[in-house]
Amino acid sequence: MMKIILQKTEKVQKDLSCIYLVRKTTDLKPLPFSETEHQYLKKKIEDGEKQVFINSYFRQSFVQVLNEGKEFFIQKEELRKAAFDWMKQIQSHKIEKLAVVDELYDPELALAFLEGLILSSYNFSKYITSKKEKEDSLTEVCVYSAYIGEELLKECNVLTDAVFRARDLVNEPVVYLNAEKLAETIHDELVINGCTVEILNKNRIQSLRMGGLLAVNKGSIDPPTFTIAEWKPDDAVNEKPVVLVGKGVVYDTGGLSLKPTPDSMDYMKSDMSGAAVVYGLMYALSVNNLPLYTIALIPATDNRPGGNAIAPGDVITMYDGTTVEIANTDAEGRLLLADALSYAKKFDPLLVIDLATLTGSAQAAIGHEGIVAFSTTDEDTFKKLEECGWNTYERLVRFPLWEEYRESIKSDIADLKNLGGKTAGAITAAKFLEHFTAYPWIHLDIAGTSFLKTTDSYRGKGATGSGIRLLYDFLRNYL
Repeated sequence: MMKIILQKTEKVQKDLSCIYLVRKTTDLKPLPFSETEHQYLKKKIEDGEKQVFINSYFRQSFVQVLNEGKEFFIQKEELRKAAFDWMKQIQSHKIEKLAVVDELYDPELALAFLEGLILSSYNFSKYITSKKEKEDSLTEVCVYSAYIGEELLKECNVLTDAVFRARDLVNEPVVYLNAEKLAETIHDELVINGCTVEILNKNRIQSLRMGGLLAVNKGSIDPPTFTIAEWKPDDAVNEKPVVLVGKGVVYDTGGLSLKPTPDSMDYMKSDMSGAAVVYGLMYALSVNNLPLYTIALIPATDNRPGGNAIAPGDVITMYDGTTVEIANTDAEGRLLLADALSYAKKFDPLLVIDLATLTGSAQAAIGHEGIVAFSTTDEDTFKKLEECGWNTYERLVRFPLWEEYRESIKSDIADLKNLGGKTAGAITAAKFLEHFTAYPWIHLDIAGTSFLKTTDSYRGKGATGSGIRLLYDFLRNYL
């Protein structure tokens, strides 16, 4: 699809359809409306309406009024959602070029609206053969604002592009996107933007004895990959890297512990959402040239019940030497992540953040409304991340890592087992991962937010790219 591009303008063409962002009726005075239109808008706004549409002969005008009675982060989210509402109108009128006139006096508010507008335009139409269904009308948005400069627009363009790229990867079926294709795509897109990328093939993974990744891969006919991407600009402000780890299970049948119902498997192409988010984040960091030394680790494979697949009761040896009893082959993501988290120690990291569609328990606990988070960092660091969650509305709910939860992953025949009891599934999974860390660490379980079966405003339907905006905001302000 063709993505919308934001462009700064110093003058709005008279015949151009416009969205006007205003706080109150007095902001309408300098705007190019007739007296009749002014009176109509004033009446509507005074009656409490926040969205008013005027359909003129040669253009359409959309007026969006800020809800000033709400908290700032709520105002921003309402503007993102309002942009989704207006996008439906824009598409129905087949508007190709649009102006956004910002009278909000705050760049954060207008940028939230612009972000929502772009994200709302996404669709995955690669496999649709009907030209009519593939077409998108709006491709250019001219931004008239005294508060938003070229650099902020460029950053917004790149960040939304990163979300689209991640969404595209997650929406791709496994018949196209196996582990090797995932690694190849990440390599090709990051190298051209200044990253160093190395792909470890199956022989290299075997030589490193990454027992978790190799075990999950045993039932597949396609080999695994382990991708290492580095963004290290000359002006990096940190000597020790921030390491990002993304779960790359390109398709998950559950293995021999086959998923119980068809509808629990029909969207399992999305089980590599963590990998896609890490890729998208590295893309945004490098294209926007953020001075932050960052390393991405992406272990990837599919999980299938092939003839040589691991079985419940098997014992495997992980990269760090830990032995793990396989209690359930559908608890596979933690095996990949554990090898990658152990491998991260070699970089002496400042901070490690992993993202994974790890547990149905996380989704069951808080639904699609937020991300389940775990942390061993200092409180100030996690508080910053939590604030970024509100700022981007990719909100976090922190779960505990109490030592008592370790009891449920003890094994009688190995150091650990890969599944806890019937309760606290997201926590026992995180407790398993914690064993393989020895540094400040944050685990984000994005199972509930990464892929949606019904449209949810600007987050769309299907892949969402959840986590990119959150972590970009965090890393931009981290050091």
